[in-house]
Amino acid sequence: MSDLLRASSIGTPRVRLDGPDKVRGLAPYAYEHPVEDPLHLFPLCSTIALGRVTAIDATAALALDGVVRVITRENALRLADTEDGELAILQDDRIGFRGQYLGAVLADTPETARHAADLVVVTAEAAPHDADFRHDHPAVREPEGGGDDIDTGDLEAALAAAEIVVDQRYSTPLEHNNPMEPHTTIARWDGEQLTLWTSTQGVHPARQTLAPMLGIDPEQLRIISPHVGGGFGSKGLPHADMMLTALAAHAVPGRAVKHAVTRQHMFALTGYRPATSQRFRIGARADGTITAFGLEAVSSSSRTKEFPEVAIKPSRQMYAGEHRRITQRVLPLDIAVPSWMRAPGEAPGMVGLEIMMDELAEACGLDPIELRVRNEPERDPDTGMPFNRRRLIDCLHEGAARFGWAQRDPRPRARREGGWLIGTGVASATYPASRQPGSKARIRHEAGVYEVGIGAADLGTGTWTALTQVAADALEVDPDRIALRIGDTALPNATVAGGSTGLASWSAAVLAAADAFRREHGTAPPDGVEAIGEAAENPAEKQFAMHSYGAQFAQVRVQEQTGEIRLDRMLGVFSVGRIINPRTARSQLLGGMTMGVGMALQEKGELDPRFGHVVNHDLAEYHVPVNADIRSLEAHWLDEEDPQAGPLGARGIGEIGTVGAAAAIANAIHHATGARVRDLPVFGSHLLAR
Repeated sequence: MSDLLRASSIGTPRVRLDGPDKVRGLAPYAYEHPVEDPLHLFPLCSTIALGRVTAIDATAALALDGVVRVITRENALRLADTEDGELAILQDDRIGFRGQYLGAVLADTPETARHAADLVVVTAEAAPHDADFRHDHPAVREPEGGGDDIDTGDLEAALAAAEIVVDQRYSTPLEHNNPMEPHTTIARWDGEQLTLWTSTQGVHPARQTLAPMLGIDPEQLRIISPHVGGGFGSKGLPHADMMLTALAAHAVPGRAVKHAVTRQHMFALTGYRPATSQRFRIGARADGTITAFGLEAVSSSSRTKEFPEVAIKPSRQMYAGEHRRITQRVLPLDIAVPSWMRAPGEAPGMVGLEIMMDELAEACGLDPIELRVRNEPERDPDTGMPFNRRRLIDCLHEGAARFGWAQRDPRPRARREGGWLIGTGVASATYPASRQPGSKARIRHEAGVYEVGIGAADLGTGTWTALTQVAADALEVDPDRIALRIGDTALPNATVAGGSTGLASWSAAVLAAADAFRREHGTAPPDGVEAIGEAAENPAEKQFAMHSYGAQFAQVRVQEQTGEIRLDRMLGVFSVGRIINPRTARSQLLGGMTMGVGMALQEKGELDPRFGHVVNHDLAEYHVPVNADIRSLEAHWLDEEDPQAGPLGARGIGEIGTVGAAAAIANAIHHATGARVRDLPVFGSHLLAR
């Protein structure tokens, strides 16, 4: 428990402070930082899924006017640490996936670099590969870090005794982050000092990863990233593009090297959400009370570097059952390395869970909301701890009232308008609420202005604005007297912008710095004084199960003859603690819900297992939602404060908007058509086939 910060600026819909510079083109993104006489990089990438490089002939490329250098394993810097298979590039002849970096061309212009790359002859020896994901693959195993299984009671006996049983398998495909700003880096070595201007969700975490691999002290690496044009998790960890640019720049000391990853290359080189298969076996009494809960989840991964999509996470704590068996497994394949994508684990895991709950409600003859209410646990089924503030039922009831759920005819295919079938659906949402310790902030006073420095990131999420509001209230001054500096390792340490922890973690550091400043220098400080504060662990996280909750509602129409699916309306109600800035918060929730629409109806990486290659690797064939796809989208939240979350009383909101959205749409499609589709995305052809 903690005393809540008195709010003055907090809670007001302040306009984004970074907005004017962004619309005028004055906010510098990574590729736009001015550097003198840069070289431009275009990569050499593998065209086979598995094997080894036998020769690279760069003769023709080097003869081209404007080409300065070709970097390969033969002349690249030797890394001090090669344990990270994704980042340890250009160190040997092994090829682990199609698209892997094999080298780079450096030239005076981007066009010359790209042309020269086409002239480089790479000879490779292919080996048999396996890129075919299926849940019954013999290579399925526990993740390297363990499956964290749950096995309590006697699941099989409970299923045999259950009055109602749902036994179904659900799946989600490869999904790709596709931020508006591609992954970009400028690198320059000045002696033993390396500077990276790069697009990242965490300058300090990136430095902590890259510096040891490059064999330099962290203080020898400066990373600058004040503005990031979206990330959705793909920029949370350094990927090979950063390392390639650093290695290339090492070959031309004193000269900057610029690298912008193409949209096509991003599908293989900057992470993505791996595919999942989820088998639920649920037993219940006739009144809908769950007695047996079984889940077997499998996700694809890469043999180059393992990353499991832990789809079991929401099922561990959403609904109880005396008899539980929950397992997570992974299938390593010869494919590109997956990574974080918005709400990793929870987003795909809630798809299977909440479609299953809809099926269970139908089997019990219950309203889907009533079924969820009847299975509301008193304590966290996973840890046994009390919840910090579990207001899922409030979200469901508030959403139902706003959506008009009471007027819904529960029968599938009951509502028609012309040739369209109309359906409505609901799904719950949850996401962990935590903060990371270790962030530090520095506050300095000069001429009536408080300069607040912290190495935080703004991904378009409103960090510039929200942290300014927090600092203003912590120092009890007008926001106009706050000068915020972020996105630079020259500033105090900040944790990564990920897992909906960014603002909560950085704010704790700002509050600590403000408290130290006031104690040391008072309310009328002289010029030049400063103080530093560090975010501590939140003790409540050891006493409470910390989560946010939400309820998502959707209305769809399906053309009876063609199967065309249209989303008429979507509404979400969320319990996320105190809202720092309603304007930026609504944008975050609506953005998350929009990504959920993509999950439900459009997004699917089509991987051809013959070549280990995602064939729809551009935005012409990999579709994402646009304005015309969504007629009405509403985000609401409960008026609340969460003292267990810390002095702000706020919890993260970056990901919960995505969680639950896809399942709500899938459930609405079933209500409209009577056809149950358990594999995302839902295409009209799936419905016509029934």
